[in-house]
Amino acid sequence: MLSESYKILDQLRLPHGLYVASPSKDYQYVWIRDCVYMSLPYLTKPNRIYETTYYRLLDLFRTYEWKLHILSKHKPTYEWEYLHARYSAQDVLEIHDQNWGHVQHDMIGAFLFGIGSGLAQGKRMFRDAQDLEIVQRLVEYLGHIEYWHDPDNGMWEESREVHASSIGACVAGLKAVEPYVLVPESLVDKGLHALLTLFPHESKVKSTDLAQLSLVYPYKLFTGMLGDIIVQRAEQHLLRDRGLIRYEGDSYYSTLEHHHGRHHPREFYRGTEAEWTFGLPWLALCHITLGRLDEANHYIHKTEHIMTKPGVLPELYYAGTAAANPNTPLGWSSAMYILAKEALSAETNLLSNLA
Repeated sequence: MLSESYKILDQLRLPHGLYVASPSKDYQYVWIRDCVYMSLPYLTKPNRIYETTYYRLLDLFRTYEWKLHILSKHKPTYEWEYLHARYSAQDVLEIHDQNWGHVQHDMIGAFLFGIGSGLAQGKRMFRDAQDLEIVQRLVEYLGHIEYWHDPDNGMWEESREVHASSIGACVAGLKAVEPYVLVPESLVDKGLHALLTLFPHESKVKSTDLAQLSLVYPYKLFTGMLGDIIVQRAEQHLLRDRGLIRYEGDSYYSTLEHHHGRHHPREFYRGTEAEWTFGLPWLALCHITLGRLDEANHYIHKTEHIMTKPGVLPELYYAGTAAANPNTPLGWSSAMYILAKEALSAETNLLSNLA
């Protein structure tokens, strides 16, 4: 399954090093967040694939350095002023003919986390002083937008509210680059305070959300008892047969969406929410982080069971069915499976050597 999953990432990786989310008609774009997660399997590999992805992302920020320069000095007034989340596949430019929820602070936190993780692995993440300056300006950007209480569209690119998962991504990203650029201590402290104030909720209106698993893995902000609470709540409220729902009352690809649209209150969609496949290997990674290898193995087997063919995971399945949506394969799902499978193997080998 691993080799097939790597082949999917190879197929979705563009010549310039970034990834389209899926070969489907609706997902043939470059998302910063997806690129970060899809690059993670290469973080510890002895090749240049990981760095190449970040060099192209740094070039993206160089293209819009004029915007970064403005935003490093004042908080945006309009949504279009924020750094965009989604770009055209070939030339990696902003897309202006579609409305989109581009206010996504977690993508900036994820990018900084990826840079810092690469540096911690001894990878050459900066090509020159301008790359280092870009990272410094992104830190300043998070400060000027006041990420700890500025409502954003979050990981799911929906309505703006203050999301724990977005705050956590920013905290983790800032801490990851702290050894390499200037990160004011107060910038991290404000995020940690906001995160603990929201705990264990994702936001004021969402009690439990799949995005919160990121606080356990990859960011490892909540481990031990707090990590247990996040995972247990996800398993209790979000876990389904073929994946996890994003949150209760999610209308995206709900079995009611086609006939009723997405404008009803969340209660209207309860029980019809789509089941996201990457939730299963994500739970496996969280259990590995928390030291529970048997549970991790269980979720990895469940992930393999729902593959449409070896290595192929759709974005989601319609509620209670074996029918997948068109966004197949989803690169993010393949990456999470690779990470979980390899992490479990590494932990198992380590325990075997210690025995």
